[in-house]
Amino acid sequence: MGCSASVISVDIVKNIFKTYKNKLALVVTSESLSQNWYSGNNRSMILANCLFRSGGCAVLLTNKRSLSGKAMFRLKCLVRTHHGAREDSYNACVQKEDELGRVGVYLDKTLPKAATRAFVDNLKVITPKILPVTELFRFMLSLLLKKLRGSPSKGSTAVAQAAPKAGINFKTGIDHFCIHTGGKAVIDAIGYSLDLSEYDLEPARMTLHRFGNTSASSLWYVLGYMEAKKRLRIGDRVFMISFGAGFKCNSCVWEVVRDLNVGESLGNVWNHCIDQYPPKSIVNPFLEKYGWIREEDDHDTFKIREEAM
Repeated sequence: MGCSASVISVDIVKNIFKTYKNKLALVVTSESLSQNWYSGNNRSMILANCLFRSGGCAVLLTNKRSLSGKAMFRLKCLVRTHHGAREDSYNACVQKEDELGRVGVYLDKTLPKAATRAFVDNLKVITPKILPVTELFRFMLSLLLKKLRGSPSKGSTAVAQAAPKAGINFKTGIDHFCIHTGGKAVIDAIGYSLDLSEYDLEPARMTLHRFGNTSASSLWYVLGYMEAKKRLRIGDRVFMISFGAGFKCNSCVWEVVRDLNVGESLGNVWNHCIDQYPPKSIVNPFLEKYGWIREEDDHDTFKIREEAM
């Protein structure tokens, strides 16, 4: 299920709760537990070795009304988008063997395009469920005016295709944005598309800075940051967005049912260091020493020499 397994797991529990009443469900998510370390020299497969860090999280869900007073969140809606039927989306991130038979996770150059396509399709479904009618009407009216004015120039079209914007104000129905920490480029792209501020992106950026990409559990680390910073107040809505191999984009909206203070959550992973965040600078301290790898074009640099084998 990849990095998007958290929302998928919540959806499974939601469907179980439709049949079984007064139950508890424990959802445990983590970074990949299988032996996916790649020992070859294919650059597109080496990337996965340094992309993820170890981490895990457990979430307790229930449909018992008697426990509603102890609950922290209420699930409002959930939408799953899966493009596995598309050949290019399926092959954008897949486990395979290289030319020497060594197994690894292959990340194709088409991955950003596949992620964008899945993200757009997911937003088309979930947007009417979470935003007020007034904002939807405003958006439809703006689209109508653009069509009446005619198509844009070629230059502006190229820019729009390179980094598309949703064109709708999600802050009219959402208070906090819990974004998967797939990488700086992922966070920047979602922030640009949804027109989010640095305040909105701070939880995801700080989680990536402190814990890296912990795959399926990363969303809960981001949510924990909001809780530790005492941002969550009763009635607030949190928009979770996750991406995963397949290619998938899954999202859901949680409503905060009581004010959350850091003192109440003894198990919050941020408690010991939250006062240090956000830091004054998040510049990579190793970039000056190892940044040359980005401009490295000599393929011999990454080859295993015969005499060393």
